[in-house]
Amino acid sequence: MSLSLRPYQRAAIEALYDYFSGSAGNPLVVLPTGTGKSLCIAGFTREAIAAYGDTRVLILTHVKELIQQNFMALLRAWPDAPAGIYSAGLSRRDIHAQILFAGIQSIHRHAYKVQRCDLVLIDEAHLLGRNDSGMYRRFLTQLKEINAGLTKVVGFTATPYRLDSGLLHEGEDRLFTDIAYEVPVLEMIQQGYLCPVVPKQTTTQLDVGGVGTRGGEFIAKDLEAAVDRDEVTRAAVAEIVEHGADRGSWLVFCSGVAHARHVRDAIREHGISAETVTGDTPGPERDGILTAFKAGRLRCVTNANVLTTGFDAPGTDLIALLRPTKSVGLYVQMVGRGTRLAEGKDDCLVLDFAGNTARHGPIDTVDGRKKEPAEDGKAPIKTCPECKTINHASARHCIECDYEFPPPVVKVAPKAASDALLSTQIQAAWCDVTDIGYARHEKPGKPASLRVTYECGLIQHSEWVCFEHTGFPRDKALSWWRRRAGNLPPPMTVNEALAQQHHLRRPIAIQVRPTGQYTEITAVRFM
Repeated sequence: MSLSLRPYQRAAIEALYDYFSGSAGNPLVVLPTGTGKSLCIAGFTREAIAAYGDTRVLILTHVKELIQQNFMALLRAWPDAPAGIYSAGLSRRDIHAQILFAGIQSIHRHAYKVQRCDLVLIDEAHLLGRNDSGMYRRFLTQLKEINAGLTKVVGFTATPYRLDSGLLHEGEDRLFTDIAYEVPVLEMIQQGYLCPVVPKQTTTQLDVGGVGTRGGEFIAKDLEAAVDRDEVTRAAVAEIVEHGADRGSWLVFCSGVAHARHVRDAIREHGISAETVTGDTPGPERDGILTAFKAGRLRCVTNANVLTTGFDAPGTDLIALLRPTKSVGLYVQMVGRGTRLAEGKDDCLVLDFAGNTARHGPIDTVDGRKKEPAEDGKAPIKTCPECKTINHASARHCIECDYEFPPPVVKVAPKAASDALLSTQIQAAWCDVTDIGYARHEKPGKPASLRVTYECGLIQHSEWVCFEHTGFPRDKALSWWRRRAGNLPPPMTVNEALAQQHHLRRPIAIQVRPTGQYTEITAVRFM
């Protein structure tokens, strides 16, 4: 049995060992689309059985393509694996296999047929926030009851957040408890494991003005009615055809079934081979279309809501977004369809007619936390740190003790990021530093850090220096200290750093780059 794992895949498996050695929760492994979750799952499964020969493993997911993909990844690495499939869509019910790849829709009522199960691995774990969440929860609850609570559950995903409730491991109703391992998409691109995605500004933009929102997302019926307009479709398709002239495989995300068909027809009018896949497409027809697309016999596929997860077509080198979304996860998943490596493919062009890059920012800096709604009718307030009197947020001096509040922090709007798909595509800018401040920063469950705040006129930028952390954050903190303190011994704690702040060189300018809603300090200039 030989299985060649990339360094980050090996690190992910080791992180799971470390997690289970000291914790009893349900961890997540976060690997970007195209970095080989299937191989990581195969490696972890094989090692679990190698360590304990009677270990029973269940790999769950939601679509037959992923079931087949994960099953074949294991067999390629371990041809004699005691593995089977339980899926109505694949016409197999190998319920007694030691390693069982199953579709949740097929198996969720059959926990008592599965019986003993030591390890459950859930692929595309972010989908537990959607309609099949109840299936997973009921099934896992029954499985743990059968196994006296000893069944371990691990989730694998590229996007550890949900539109309806934020991060998967936060909130009262969460199934997952921690992120055991995560590797950034930008790092994978820079190391050559994924191909870059490059944006090109489009002339045509879909207008979603007046489209309502329900559950944090555009209302599907209203959205399609707003964007499925013939003149807009023809204009967008003309741009796709122009920019895609030297691109071989086009994947187009649309706002509904009718919209996907209209876009397909407009593309065909340019003499381009195109087909449509939707949830209504019969299985054999869908399989034929996707097989032809992956083989390069079909130039373009338009789709509505079906190829955002679990679809593996490495040759895809043009993605057109005609599907506006408020979901960070959906946005990242759509763009992620183009990050896989393929022979002869240097990058993937992304044409965003939907305004998603401007809405969410680069895919490596997106924020998947749930946005809490503002409380209507309540005046914004702030509390005086000296006398604890409550003041209106606009007050410059405390109404009781005349304490002068510091000027408000002005966040730089990421205008330069409106078309950037990666943070490295954003142009950094230099800002003159007029003042600098140091303070201790506490975060629950984490070591303290030194918050450094740079005043640049009316705007503030901050960075956090982690002297009390270990590994890379500590190494970065030491480098930060050496540039400012020369040969002065580096502090072990934040308080030691604060005691010596008067010895630090003061920058005259910093270089900043927008990262989502905030800014990152990328360089410093001294006198």
